[in-house]
Formats: sequence, C-alpha cells, structure tokens
Amino acid sequence: MAVDTSPRTPTWTYVDGEWLPGNPPLIGPTSHAMWLGSTVFDGARWFDGIAPDLDLHCQRVNRSADALGLRATMRAEDIEALAWEGVEKFDGRTAIYVKPMYWAEHGAYGVVPADPESTRFALCLFEAPMGDVHAGNSLTVSPFRRPTIECMPTDAKAGCLYPNNARIIVEAKRRGFDNALVRDMLGNVAETGASNIFMVRDGVVFTPTANQTFLAGITRHRVMKLMRDEGFSVIEKTLTLKDFETADEIFTSGNYSKVVPVNRLDDRHLQPGPVTAKARELYFDWAHSSANG
Repeated sequence: MAVDTSPRTPTWTYVDGEWLPGNPPLIGPTSHAMWLGSTVFDGARWFDGIAPDLDLHCQRVNRSADALGLRATMRAEDIEALAWEGVEKFDGRTAIYVKPMYWAEHGAYGVVPADPESTRFALCLFEAPMGDVHAGNSLTVSPFRRPTIECMPTDAKAGCLYPNNARIIVEAKRRGFDNALVRDMLGNVAETGASNIFMVRDGVVFTPTANQTFLAGITRHRVMKLMRDEGFSVIEKTLTLKDFETADEIFTSGNYSKVVPVNRLDDRHLQPGPVTAKARELYFDWAHSSANG
C-alpha cells in the first residue's frame, strides 16, 4: 500500500548540491541511520526577516556530528549561507524552521559504529508558525527521566534522544497537559520534554545547572546573557521539584517558540509574571536588532 510521505507544510531540502521540494527519499532500509539511529540535527528559526543565532546553530550541528562519531562535511558558514538561500524560496509570510542534519549511510563493521566517511548532509527548511504563546503552557511532572552522558550521547543534538522526549510529551498530553518537567537520574529537574526551563523567586532567575543530562540550549544561553546584562541575577544551580512548586514564575526557552510562560504546574495555576514578560521582551528586542537582520 502506498504511503503518503508528502510534507504537511511548504518544504525545501538541500542535498547533494541541489534544492528539492517536499520530502525527498534520502534514507534506505540498509542505511545505518535508518536502523541504528546515527543522526544529528539542529534547529534555527527564521521570522520577520531575521534568523537569531543562526550561526551558532550551524556551528552546533557540526559539534553534534563529531560527538556522535560522524564527520562534519560542511563548514558552518556555508550551512548558514545555504539557509539564507533556502529562505528565499518561501513567500516570507510564515515563520520557517531551519534544520541542518547529518547521518551515516554505512557502518564500519556492518552494524556499529557508523562509518564517518559515509556521512551525508542535508538542510531542510519548512514553514512552522511561531504561534500565540502569551497565554503559556501547562506542565506536569514526567515519570520518565533524562539519561546521563554515560548512557546516551547527551552532548549532541542526536535523533536517538528524541523518542524519549516524545514519550514524555505524549504521556503528559494524555493527562491533559501541554508538556512536562523532566528530572535527571538523581531526581533533580533538568528541562521539559521540549525546552529548557527557568523559574523566578523574589525577582531572582534560576535555571538547572548544565550537568550533561540535557542540551543547554543556544536560546537558553542567550536569555541568560540578556537578563544579566539588564541587571537580573541569573543563577544556575541544582533545582528540585519543590523549588518549582514554590516558584513565583516559571518559563521555558527553546528555539521553536523562544520564551514561553508556564501557566500551570500540576494542580497549581500561575499567571505570566513580569520577569517572564521582561525575558521575552529582551529576547525579541535583541532578535530584531540590526545585528540579526
């Protein structure tokens, strides 16, 4: 039976020197990436004529490739230039997700590890509206945990990590929440199923310390810097569920929607607060500055 593999939104993919529309078939059943998960990717955003931190996302995909034993075949600046070329293929009315990726075609010994010389590259751009996030998202506490670097390649944005994130979100949605707080193996808060996490108490901003169980994101780092430059105290430390349960405000950061307030944590309802609003304002003011056009 034929399967519809067409994308649900306008999509362009650059691979092997050409731009292809839609969802081109690139991986076969014997590809190492298909059955052994040797994929890495990154995600940047284009909107309103700007692509904040695009250069850093292009650099990170190359670091992820190295961390997973692949070979980064593209210079970061060339990926960035291709991304801007791809943006021109869209009508400019809808935000775009920019996704560079590497994967292995073969394994060195038939199974594992991947053969780095078989690494392939693609750059996929597709329309993805930013959405109205001012009302915020609801969170519950996930029963699932983040792995340690001894168990999984948590130092890479690797595709093999994301089935765990997906089941976190699916389980949360089954219970009526948008997403979930996720703990590390010691029971401390690490992130959500799809973003980094912040909390506010008495005007001070806290975020879990980067302990190699989650990807300390580019947007996370940018928000921390902007808030510190504005005079806020921003502290990275080990945080427990109790810390979040008693926080004045909670918000998330991530590439997809940038800064988003949390309006509920299990049975506790929260209002989007002034610090969260300031974090979002600072981010978008910086993003729209001339340096990011």
